[in-house]
Amino acid sequence: MTSPDRFDADDYESLPTERVSVHMIAGAFAGIMEHCVMFPVDSVKTRMQSLCKPSCAENFRTGVFENLFYIMRTEGVFRPVRGISATVWGSGPAHAMYFASYEYLKTTLSRGTNKHHNHYAHAAAGCISTLLHDAVMTPADVVKQRMQMCNSPYKHALGAVKDIYRREGAGAFFRAYPVQLSMNVPFHSTHFTVYEFLQNLTNPERRYYPAAHCVSGAVAGATAAAITTPLDVCKTLLNTQEAGVLREMDQTRIVGMANAFKMVYRIGGLSGYFQGLRARVIYQMPSTAIAWSVYEFFKHHLYATDQTPLLESMVGWETVTPLEDEWTSRQLKCKPVPV
Repeated sequence: MTSPDRFDADDYESLPTERVSVHMIAGAFAGIMEHCVMFPVDSVKTRMQSLCKPSCAENFRTGVFENLFYIMRTEGVFRPVRGISATVWGSGPAHAMYFASYEYLKTTLSRGTNKHHNHYAHAAAGCISTLLHDAVMTPADVVKQRMQMCNSPYKHALGAVKDIYRREGAGAFFRAYPVQLSMNVPFHSTHFTVYEFLQNLTNPERRYYPAAHCVSGAVAGATAAAITTPLDVCKTLLNTQEAGVLREMDQTRIVGMANAFKMVYRIGGLSGYFQGLRARVIYQMPSTAIAWSVYEFFKHHLYATDQTPLLESMVGWETVTPLEDEWTSRQLKCKPVPV
């Protein structure tokens, strides 16, 4: 009989791409876990990217964790997690589509080549999956970041959604979508390419190897985060529509990526584009490590508990994996059941 351990060793990277449901479930769990665990640090990052520091932020330090403790001390222990419900609503479906589309596209675009070494396919799959991810995540980010800002009037996500819609219309939820794509397309292209490259080094046999998934995810996330910080600052400005910036620039609303870039430079100079760089890297390293670790864990165990018992229950059939790395070319060998 084929054991789960044998499944782990032989078949992990030969999982059928048509089983989209497994990738979606694993992706949803990974996204929710990633964002919830690191949400307090994300709140600090949002505030550190603020171009005009309001009164409650005048004593902010340069350290990420110093600022986190400062928020908890002055605004309450639970203040750093305000807005987490909006993230849960968005990150589950966003990451479900994100990972499922990436797995499918990676295999499809790599046909005829080794899918583990085709970095062009990894980058392209990352770009396309980002379109789906950001379509869901951008409105959630708007609500989340409005609630994270200092002196935010919003205490509940639903109330924030209603007020933003009443004041600014439905377009407010997608105002930062072009910037989000401009940031996340290079972010996720870099992220997936670095992750797959490091997997080739640390896990060449592509087995379920938690340490390799964790380290590869952390390094990939940190690299991509550092490269795309200027775009993240502009996205934060478009999402939050900071009152201090609007007053200083004598505008009622900031619209468009080009306008956001100009505003950041006029207020903060070149250094303004790197506001919150350290916080962003500190946030992304464990976030992507958690995301990949949880995703690979659920992907592995959902298949191990779903596929293996199903095959083994079929009159003693044992799965025999050929040399090719294709699930569709697997053969079934009949083996007598010992009495």
